[in-house]
Amino acid sequence: MATGHEHAPVAPAADRATAALVTRRVPPSPRAAVLFLHGGKEDSRARSRPWQPAALRMKPFIRAVAAATRDDGILLAEVRYRVQGWNGHDADPVQDAQRALAELGHRFGRIPTVLVGHSMGGRAALRAAAAPQVCAVLALAPWCPDGEPVAHLRGKSVIVLHGERDRVTDPHASVSFAQRAGAAGARTETRLLAGGDHAMLRHIGAWHRTASSTVVGLLAARPGARSGVRPPSS
Repeated sequence: MATGHEHAPVAPAADRATAALVTRRVPPSPRAAVLFLHGGKEDSRARSRPWQPAALRMKPFIRAVAAATRDDGILLAEVRYRVQGWNGHDADPVQDAQRALAELGHRFGRIPTVLVGHSMGGRAALRAAAAPQVCAVLALAPWCPDGEPVAHLRGKSVIVLHGERDRVTDPHASVSFAQRAGAAGARTETRLLAGGDHAMLRHIGAWHRTASSTVVGLLAARPGARSGVRPPSS
């Protein structure tokens, strides 16, 4: 996809090879950022590749958000994982998300950031939301096992979009997580997509439209937001 205006500092080739932040659109003066985290596996030390299905699944969401926020000074980027799995206490994608947020802050300052994560990436996004620049999370069919921490979400917006027919991650667990996060002081909302599956292929248009309009709303509600962010066309 087009990257837009690339006026940001360019890292050396060696740093780019190990960077966790992969920019997809960089406006001249970013006012906010949307950072995407794709899914993965519960346990795997295999190297993560950008052409794997879990990574490719997020591309249409990036394009939908790009179309909905065109000319609005919104930076779009992805988290590059080192490995494919969560891997127990290592929580590898959380480490990668934290590195990406640090790189984002180093390059562009601490701009308000919305995290968008699917499945394992949804869990990682919810964990990484502890970073002070993260103002909101959109979790798509997230993996929310019992006992996931919620206290760090106080004062942040958390929206969960889950397909009712998901057989990989549990939509009821997402509802429970959102309720606990709300009780801890987060602004939460859970939307169950009728007939939706885990891969987000069934009713694919509804997934993309709902996700992009949700991100637009979260950006509009961020601290210091201007009123220029517009909803996507139907």
